[in-house]
Amino acid sequence: MRVAVRVRPGASRTRVGGLHGDRLVVAVQARAVDGAATEAALAAVADALGLRRRHVSLVAGATSRDKVVEVDAGLVDAALAARLEALRDA
Repeated sequence: MRVAVRVRPGASRTRVGGLHGDRLVVAVQARAVDGAATEAALAAVADALGLRRRHVSLVAGATSRDKVVEVDAGLVDAALAARLEALRDA
């Protein structure tokens, strides 16, 4: 499953939730330097979905605030889809 996200680096705290257009908002404390914000965003998405970091990978947008991440297809189920929907509604 692919998820479009909008990363907000330099936030006061890391959080996942809400929408920016049609993208899931991921605010991270890390600055956008040397991929730190991207790595923090991937870890935050994994944590918010109740997955390990290795089950979430970057598909597109390495240097952009708008990114596409992919969740390991073997882990996608109704509960995971419901968690993702709840994050979008937050």
